Amino acid sequence: MTYVDGFIAPVHPDKKEAYRAMAAKAAGIFREYGALRVVENWGDDLPRGKTTDFFMSVKAGEGENVVFSWIVWPSKDARNSGWAKVMADERMKPDGDMPFDGARMFWGGFETIVDEGE
Repeated sequence: MTYVDGFIAPVHPDKKEAYRAMAAKAAGIFREYGALRVVENWGDDLPRGKTTDFFMSVKAGEGENVVFSWIVWPSKDARNSGWAKVMADERMKPDGDMPFDGARMFWGGFETIVDEGE
């Protein structure tokens, strides 16, 4: 069964293109090191909750949106090996200002338990 890394991060709409460009560059590097798929999603229909929601989860500021992203790996071992290579790759160093606040981003690894469809 595959292994998935998931990410949620706040991004201001003014930085959407910078985020997309950074994510596209990183996606190629992740794929080079074994990721099967890299998906980045811009929040489009995110209801506001009373107890919790996507915005609250990252303490989104006024006007910020949320990106929801995941990377699919063939296995946890492939993920661990791939991440080590990605983090050591010079191409992953930021070219300037990050288009999101990494301190409010959260992520984690998930064992796949159901996978139907493409």
